[in-house]
Amino acid sequence: MTEDDAHTACHPCEPAATGCRPEAAPPAHRETARPRGWGHSDRFPLDLPVVAGLRDTAAGWAWLEELPGIVRDLVERWGLRLEPPLRGGSCAWVAPATTPDGSRVVVKVGWPHREAAGEGIALRQWGGRRAVRLLAEVPEHAALLLERCEPGVPLREAALPPRRALAAGAAVLTELWSAAAVAQGALERVEDVCGEWADGVEERAERLRPPYDRALVARGAALLRELPRTAARRVTVHGDFNPGNLLAARRAPWLAIDPKPMVGDPGYDPWPLLAQTDDPFRGPDPAAELRERLAVLADLSGEPAERLAAWASARAVESALWHAAHGRVAAGAQDMARAHVMSSLTDA
Repeated sequence: MTEDDAHTACHPCEPAATGCRPEAAPPAHRETARPRGWGHSDRFPLDLPVVAGLRDTAAGWAWLEELPGIVRDLVERWGLRLEPPLRGGSCAWVAPATTPDGSRVVVKVGWPHREAAGEGIALRQWGGRRAVRLLAEVPEHAALLLERCEPGVPLREAALPPRRALAAGAAVLTELWSAAAVAQGALERVEDVCGEWADGVEERAERLRPPYDRALVARGAALLRELPRTAARRVTVHGDFNPGNLLAARRAPWLAIDPKPMVGDPGYDPWPLLAQTDDPFRGPDPAAELRERLAVLADLSGEPAERLAAWASARAVESALWHAAHGRVAAGAQDMARAHVMSSLTDA
């Protein structure tokens, strides 16, 4: 998954309105220095993506230096035999492990930030129904002990035809959405988060003046406020439902991992799955392809196709302004082109 795709799915470590990336300056010698405890064993190699993702800030650097001690404590607490960490993710350290009874598990220690705060809550709520099981948690360290998905092939690498992949994803989503509601206030609301995003879109558009369709930008901001308020139902949304976060498993065809959960409109969820499954924007007629895909998702999820298209357009606009704010105006223009296509389908 490219960085642009990762943002489309869910802002990697720096969601537009959350400000979860700290502002403090990193150590001046970070280019040559290594965080304490790193680079001396296969548990903490310096080429892990999480190092590149977090070493550029003082808070990120401090967490990297604390991580080896946190992991040692978890190994003792849970009696784990660790394997080398997985090479994926810019905001967490993740490693396979085996428990004393021989169970094959995964340990995940996240950098504490707003997006990740509800992961354990959602996984407990879902109770293993179409999501990976949460076996234990140490909230003060954002540490999770998880069921290991095997064979663990991501949906994006499964070589399924696009409509079969969309159907597989929709089946998982409908199960997640059907879970009982979490306690009020346990998770953030889609309405609140997207309201912040809408404010960010407008502020960035006014301050940066990128060469984007201003009417489409305004429409995107309006939809970010309107769609959550007009939802027919409220569920626990996964929040980062891209095809890299669906893994093949033995007890179910596919299990969801790595949620960034909120409570609100289920229509928020499908956009990353729609856009990142065999990129529909590469073909000669993206609108026709996406119209068919929206029909598939609408039929299987019960969410109106025009509403899914509106969410897609709004989220693409927000992504475009996020890119513009980070000096990637051209990448933002690509998102605006996607937003234009999706906007054309809102009344189709």
